[in-house]
Amino acid sequence: MRDPFKPLDEAKFSFFHVKSLVTTGMGVFTDGYDLSSIGIVLFLVMKAMDVTQGSPHYALYTSLISGSALAGAAVGAVTFGLLSNMGRKKFYGVDVALMTVGALLQAFVNSPLELIAVRTVLGVGVGADYVLSPMIMAEHVNAKDRGKTIALGFGLFWGFGATTAALIYLLLSSLGLPPYLVWRVVLAAGAIPSAAVIYLRRKIPETARFLGRIAGDSEGVKRVVREVSGKDHPVDIVKDTRGFGYYFSKQWRVFLAACLLWFLFDIVAYSSILFGPSFIAKSLGFNSGVFQLLMEGLFTVPGGLIALSTIDRIGRRPLQVAGFVVMAVSLLSFALYRDSAGVAFSPVAGLFLYGLQNLGSQAGPGSISASGMLGVELAPTKVRGLVQSLTVASGRIGATLTAFVFPTLLLGRGESFAIYFLGGVAVLAAALTYLSVPETRGKPLEVASREIAEVA
Repeated sequence: MRDPFKPLDEAKFSFFHVKSLVTTGMGVFTDGYDLSSIGIVLFLVMKAMDVTQGSPHYALYTSLISGSALAGAAVGAVTFGLLSNMGRKKFYGVDVALMTVGALLQAFVNSPLELIAVRTVLGVGVGADYVLSPMIMAEHVNAKDRGKTIALGFGLFWGFGATTAALIYLLLSSLGLPPYLVWRVVLAAGAIPSAAVIYLRRKIPETARFLGRIAGDSEGVKRVVREVSGKDHPVDIVKDTRGFGYYFSKQWRVFLAACLLWFLFDIVAYSSILFGPSFIAKSLGFNSGVFQLLMEGLFTVPGGLIALSTIDRIGRRPLQVAGFVVMAVSLLSFALYRDSAGVAFSPVAGLFLYGLQNLGSQAGPGSISASGMLGVELAPTKVRGLVQSLTVASGRIGATLTAFVFPTLLLGRGESFAIYFLGGVAVLAAALTYLSVPETRGKPLEVASREIAEVA
């Protein structure tokens, strides 16, 4: 095989790419909305269900409600990652349908266990989306713009979803609606953006790389190349007959690094996503909705803009290392300030120090590891779905772990200890990135994943 997808890699960014970006990005917008909204309304939910800090199962229910969607996402990722070798498009739309149903059902729950169950269903859809959307986007877009396209579709769109959740919460609260209605509407509104793209996802074309390397359909490749590039190109396709074991025996170290990095990132990031608007905001004296809005507007979105402007010029590895370092410095500085400031502690200064982790996160690993970029760029087409599912599941396991461990550390060992722990995790992730991640900037997927070298 000698780069048969060159027309796709060299195609100019076109209306097709914009339409694909919106179609895939709205699913990620919904992910951001669904996974962050629970942190915003967590205290309202617990109060409505008569679970207070004095209740014997308070920490357990807090963790299960916060983490159920994440556990479901791990299941959805593995399931749909395996199914993706039957077709990237075949199950595209099922993911957002599950998210729509799960979000709507949240409006009708009456107990913690019911909410945990429906958020698990929602999570299965989220996990499926995290596998399918980055693969489809990466396999369609050109090599030059691939980094910024994925960073926008899976970084900033996620932040836009989280910001929307905060705005809806603040709007409903300002209207004087009763709290029991506010949290139901906030959670159920996540069904709107996911339902809006079900039809569009069913109409998106199958990727040329799946058709060529897995299905061996040369005519199908020609049709997709024509649709994406607007031109007819001769296609010399070689179907990949290698087994899964072959690629894993050759490249297991880089696959493992991609999994570990998403795992470590989500341990840190989801402590802020799930508990920042509740525990941290409360300790700083901020309303949960205002806190979330400030985090997104002042730190996450600017971080995403930094990623968009640099990821295809500086590269993935240096940007992710720098992002993890900023996260570590932010968290450790926040904890030190809390410990040393005493009565002179300023909530605004605390907010700034804590918020810098969101800037570093979105400028680096939030736009790279957590966008699925490493999984799709480092894995050959034949195993891309499986590797991506393993990276997503690893991240969701890390996020689920933080849903259980962070409240325990916070309530048992204190806020500062929990923050020091997270800062240490960020330091470890920076070192692992530097030592184990090859640079993929500007390379065709087949080169970045060593697929051409393997079959040439």
